[in-house]
Amino acid sequence: MGYDVLLIADSTSRWAQAMRETSGRLEEIPGEEGFPAYLESSIKGVYERAGVLETNDGSVGSLTMIGTVSPAGGNFAEPVTQSTLSTVKCFLGLSADRAYKRFYPAVDPLLSWSRYSDQLAPWYRKNLGEDWPNWVQQLRQLLERGDAVLQMMQVTGEAGVTLDDFVIQQKALFVDMVYLQQDAFDSVDNSVSLDRQKLAFERVHKCAGKEYSFKDKREAREYFTQLTGLFKNLNYEPENTPNYKSLLEKIGKLLD
Repeated sequence: MGYDVLLIADSTSRWAQAMRETSGRLEEIPGEEGFPAYLESSIKGVYERAGVLETNDGSVGSLTMIGTVSPAGGNFAEPVTQSTLSTVKCFLGLSADRAYKRFYPAVDPLLSWSRYSDQLAPWYRKNLGEDWPNWVQQLRQLLERGDAVLQMMQVTGEAGVTLDDFVIQQKALFVDMVYLQQDAFDSVDNSVSLDRQKLAFERVHKCAGKEYSFKDKREAREYFTQLTGLFKNLNYEPENTPNYKSLLEKIGKLLD
């Protein structure tokens, strides 16, 4: 019998601070910002405990560790954060800006990354579809391009970008609003099955990859506002209900 254990580690920052104080009291040679020189090797030693393991009774299972780092002022350049980022293979970066906007979860897709993508690509192709890894990469690139356009719009205003760039920004906002966000208080949207996630991702990719011919930015904004509203309502609806099917029909007509 196998066991799969998920361990949510205590704040790495607090643990590292305690290590710095202990190292100082022992009068050890300090490293960067007063942390001991062996800070990085100690952090690696903690995370290296994760993986496949055999228990005392001979059972084989896995241990997954999720650590948290809270750098002061959001400074990712400080030693604890840098040592942790060089050790782990997956990072979910929380954004204060997204939290302020009431985005849930407040995970910034442009800060976050995973080194498991290539390793898991064969599984994705077999279980989710041959094109799945490419679609994920395409939507990530869309989010990056959309963010670049948004940064430009904040300086020059909406009038300072072309219609094509504005459509890219609207597509990126659509993907963010309908797929990367959840409603923790909704019984349907707070926990979604893999099959439903797959169907939703396929629909979102189809909408984001479609070529549109808008006459102006106002028409583009109204279109994506309507499309976003339909998808958000779809996220709240249980499958195979009359309203669920009605929303799918409306989305299909909008895409025709």
